[in-house]
Amino acid sequence: MSVLKRNNVKVSGRGQRPLMFAHGYGCDQNMWRYVAPAFEEDYKIILFDYVGAGKSEISSYSKARYGTLHGYAQDVIEICDELDLRDVTFVGHSVSSMIGVLAAIKRPELFRSLVLVGPSPRYVNDGDYVGGFERKDIDGLLEAVDSNYLGWAAAITPVIMGHPERPELANELENSFCQTDPAIGKFFARVTFLSDNRADLGKIRIPTLVMQCSSDVIAPECVGRFVHQHIPNSELVMMKATGHCPNLSAPEETISAIRSFLARHEEGSALDAHKDEAKEAARG
Repeated sequence: MSVLKRNNVKVSGRGQRPLMFAHGYGCDQNMWRYVAPAFEEDYKIILFDYVGAGKSEISSYSKARYGTLHGYAQDVIEICDELDLRDVTFVGHSVSSMIGVLAAIKRPELFRSLVLVGPSPRYVNDGDYVGGFERKDIDGLLEAVDSNYLGWAAAITPVIMGHPERPELANELENSFCQTDPAIGKFFARVTFLSDNRADLGKIRIPTLVMQCSSDVIAPECVGRFVHQHIPNSELVMMKATGHCPNLSAPEETISAIRSFLARHEEGSALDAHKDEAKEAARG
């Protein structure tokens, strides 16, 4: 089976520079529908579904491959290779932030920059590290997922979204969760909430934007600051948006933050290229 079919890859846009959007847990590429079109004039847009989500090929799923986030990172790499992409800006929401980190570490030549929306390298508190949850909280969450996935989805999605005044947002997120195969959703929850990628942050060597929402119970402010402090030369944007899904609840602010980051680093890259050309001319 082709990689593009496996991950339901969609390519659009009129630009040449690749901009890849990766969805979070329980979601699919449709969650970027308010954000991705804003970049179609200047970028090549790549959207996809992880295996088990959206319209991906569920027959390609295996616990052996997707038992860690590395399997999902391999999906990202294979999509880039299949499309012959280089200098990719990877925009990852929630768990996809760490998936992007792992992909960039494994194949750094593929990636130009990272945009991490609501990232968390570890959800469980550990000594001085505050991830937002005690282990007993995560164990309880996983028990609820295992015993009644659909009931858990109905209960957790309003908390994740964080906008009680806009119930339609939580309803959309719940519907997305419920479209995920429950067996895969249960296993991916365990992979996600028990992951620990703190040691990987310092291995990133490309420009990185950390986008931190206000009042995010899944990835609180202290976690965003931790990610920023441990990725060399990263930038932190504190968003006015609340909750964990600004791509749905605050698309305009999300677009603005990404656009500003891209503009700064593309100008810097252009200046560096100009300096290199000048050095070559001087040598000649």
